[in-house]
Amino acid sequence: MIQSPLIEDSLDTSNTPEFDGDRFDNSVMQTYSRFPIAIERGEGCRLWDTKGKEYLDFVAGIATCTLGHAHPALIAAVSEQIKKLHHVSNLYYIPEQGQLAEWLVNHSCADKVFFCNSGAEANEAAIKLVRKYAHTFLDQVEKPIILTAKDSFHGRTLATITATGQEKYQKGFAPLPEGFAYVPYNDITAVENAIADLDEGTLSRVVGIMIEPLQGEGGVRPGDLEYFLKLRKICDDNKILLVFDEVQVGIGRSGRLWGYENLGIEPDILTSAKGLAGGIPIGAMLCKDFCAAFEPGNHASTFGGNPFACAAALAVLKTLEQENILQNVQARGEQLRVRLRAIAKKYPSLFVEVRGWGLINGLELRSDINLTSIDLVKAAMEEGLLLAPAGPKVLRFVPPLIVSQAEVEEGVAILETAIEKLLSNS
Repeated sequence: MIQSPLIEDSLDTSNTPEFDGDRFDNSVMQTYSRFPIAIERGEGCRLWDTKGKEYLDFVAGIATCTLGHAHPALIAAVSEQIKKLHHVSNLYYIPEQGQLAEWLVNHSCADKVFFCNSGAEANEAAIKLVRKYAHTFLDQVEKPIILTAKDSFHGRTLATITATGQEKYQKGFAPLPEGFAYVPYNDITAVENAIADLDEGTLSRVVGIMIEPLQGEGGVRPGDLEYFLKLRKICDDNKILLVFDEVQVGIGRSGRLWGYENLGIEPDILTSAKGLAGGIPIGAMLCKDFCAAFEPGNHASTFGGNPFACAAALAVLKTLEQENILQNVQARGEQLRVRLRAIAKKYPSLFVEVRGWGLINGLELRSDINLTSIDLVKAAMEEGLLLAPAGPKVLRFVPPLIVSQAEVEEGVAILETAIEKLLSNS
């Protein structure tokens, strides 16, 4: 891989002081239970810690480093942009923002884009847009309600943890905002019943359904095609906005550019972040013209759509196109699932099933054993493979979208070695 002089210089760690985890913890608020390694540099699908140990990265910043680490296209784009202009206010036109919005509109079902900095902010924007639409275009709706799915994950702000259908994320943060209700995922009868139960004339009614095409944090659970087809019809029949949270599953992660393309329907509102700029912070809320209810002053973001982040995102998206990376995602995803199914078959006392789309896949452990996903993450880390949990019983595989056939084989082989060592020590 081509390295810039700056990158080459940064690889000299001879004068770098040894990393001190205790010193880190003295200053950084403990909002994460961190694994005991400190990552120093990366290239492609590889990472190295401060002690020089190499890891195969199947976490990708939690489905964020679309092109892996130190990709030449991303290096070139951000290097050129930082020399030219990195930030101005949205009080002015930003050409890079317009170019990115145009690309997203031309490659999605949406007509308009609002830019922010993260998935939580994109989902906040979607929630506000649903409410604004309801108060503007629906008659006498005083208490708009948004349905979300149990086991969902939509972010860490007050509104998005309330939208998240998992009590563990909400504990300790009451009072939570009103206007949300929860239904089981992939259960259309529950949706129908909730709409009937929650509607009280026009004053209180369901005006939006916010849902992931594939639940990521909820255990890598893909949506059922029949369920989503019926969900689209219910929304159409009842003037309900359908919002897809594609923060984790979008930007090629599913094998298609957008997760909704796997389900044969289009949402009215779509959110994106994580992989959009390959690790540079950016978020986007996309919507169709008919529900673009925001007016000047309704919503804003100081850093949203700044030239630096937009240049990074454009580089990522154009590279996805030019290098046919979606084809790689489809091929490597199928390869990974075949190999993981072989592991599940070999160890039936440990695993239940393999599921996923493209390069977001989960290996579920049996509920009746003491082994957890964290146990496997730690064991794999010892062997040089980075994985992430998706709940206590699901192991998540989200490598960079550029992962090679050989790297998939290597990752699965490392995992099997870790499993054997766990079993031998139990």
